[in-house]
Amino acid sequence: MSEKIILGVDPGTRITGYGLIRVLSHGYAPLDFGTIRPSLKLSQAERYLTIFEGVIHLIETHKPDAVAVETQFVYKNVQSAMKLGMARAAVLLAAAKKGVEVVEYAPTKAKLAVVGNGGASKTQVQKMTQMLLKLSQPPTPEDAADALALAICHAHNLRKIIHV
Repeated sequence: MSEKIILGVDPGTRITGYGLIRVLSHGYAPLDFGTIRPSLKLSQAERYLTIFEGVIHLIETHKPDAVAVETQFVYKNVQSAMKLGMARAAVLLAAAKKGVEVVEYAPTKAKLAVVGNGGASKTQVQKMTQMLLKLSQPPTPEDAADALALAICHAHNLRKIIHV
């Protein structure tokens, strides 16, 4: 498999985690990870614009081959679900604007790919992501670790497609 760059994104209205990896023939190399944190002083529309522009910047800087985004799970609170859906839309629109393939994974699938357990804790995801990417310490915050897990999940799926 040729080397690919994957951007994982864990969207949120307050914190959007991101993680970039390079897929190598025998593993992964971390490129960058962190968060996009819109100011709480901004209007909702301005927060979504901040997320959109942050993802655009990441795509322009790292030129990923794909963006792996966490799918939305249904909240009991309809307002929270709508806000999260709009944060996801900002990410999807940024990828579409830049012509980058978007793939979506449920949180349980990303946890399964990294930890081997779809119900893994945030701490387990952080520790296994650290191990898989050979980082000196667990990636923080949790949102960035979740985003790296999404990128690793997509890398696993790429390998399955190629070896089938």
